[in-house]
Amino acid sequence: MTRFSDDFFIRNEREAELACYADRLAKKIEKTAGVYDETGTFPYEHFQLLKEEGYFKLTVPKKYGGEEISLYEMLLVQERLAKGDGSTALSAGWHLLTFMNVRQTRPWPEHVFEKLCRDAVEKGELINIINTERKIGNLARGGKPSTIAKRTAGGYFISGRKAFASLAPILNHFTIIAYLEDEDINAEFLVTKNEQVKVIETWNSMGMRGTGSHDIEMKEVFVPDDALLTRLEPNQSDRFSADSRIYSLEIPAVYLGIAGAARDFALEFADSTYSHSLGDYIKSAGHVRQKIGEIELLLKSSRSILYSLAERWERDPSLKEKLGNEVSMAKHIICNNAIKITEIAMRIVGGSSLSRYHKLERLFRDVQCGLFNPPHDDMVIEQLAASALAEVSDKKGKIQEYFDQKEEIKLAHTGIDK
Repeated sequence: MTRFSDDFFIRNEREAELACYADRLAKKIEKTAGVYDETGTFPYEHFQLLKEEGYFKLTVPKKYGGEEISLYEMLLVQERLAKGDGSTALSAGWHLLTFMNVRQTRPWPEHVFEKLCRDAVEKGELINIINTERKIGNLARGGKPSTIAKRTAGGYFISGRKAFASLAPILNHFTIIAYLEDEDINAEFLVTKNEQVKVIETWNSMGMRGTGSHDIEMKEVFVPDDALLTRLEPNQSDRFSADSRIYSLEIPAVYLGIAGAARDFALEFADSTYSHSLGDYIKSAGHVRQKIGEIELLLKSSRSILYSLAERWERDPSLKEKLGNEVSMAKHIICNNAIKITEIAMRIVGGSSLSRYHKLERLFRDVQCGLFNPPHDDMVIEQLAASALAEVSDKKGKIQEYFDQKEEIKLAHTGIDK
């Protein structure tokens, strides 16, 4: 474990091995990350490598042949993989967090979950939840889907169109939220690709260009009865809100990895670039050292927030449903810090980093996308404000209750009936 002795967040030999494994994969996919960014095509080559290396079984339960890595371990491997290619890491991450989330909450019929697990382990098949529609946005914000499920003999017909479907080119199965018309309720369904499922190539973004986040259109797609995975009862917890949404920490882990790659590039540049005006390498310049220090402050504090929160959640079961604010804050802080880190790295490297073919230019575009993964900054701020105001109201209510009780006791002692 000596190789990782300088990484405070690697706690044991197993984590060291996982980190080494992810570093090795990151170095391989980094070689062609720029090519896929330039063309905007899906990196099938990267996913074939990850499949061969068993990456897609990491969060699958051991019971069904997976590695069953922990939340903390998932964050470690995802942060490192993202140093090689953010698009690949973010896309693969939706698959990893889905299996971890479902394995912990078990909302789906077990025989369906088992089959999907075994497909991931034995065939390297991926899965993702497609939860966004063009006119409504991410359904996590609320609202009724325009995707409709209608009851029919032996199952349901599903029609609708979903957007930002990461992994769309490679998915054989995916889940969606649809409005279950006969029951007036939203539900999660498992959809298998067939001739009624069409991938519409709409993804041509500024950053994360290799995620294959196209639209998916479904026209009268038949799914059997057991494809209805779970009904989403109003005002009740479901797998998307369970466990403080802790599995979503995988998202900031990816953007932190991208920022880490920018940091490494800038450090190497400062250490190897000679300035004739300085008569020394630019790492000796005060303003460069100031920027490096700022990067370290942002990066190390972000890693501390990420891994400390994951460790706290895993260590104390009583906190599993009580860290929602902390999870949202972590996403907000880390993703915004990742942008700042990349910006400062570009200032160290200078104008060449603006070149369309420069690695930092790609990292800069990729890291911006963290702002648009849920929860969005405005939702985080509103969540915190609502929580703070509720806390004040609760305290006032308890104080009033205390004085009311005191008054009742006083009246009881004096024999006076209110």
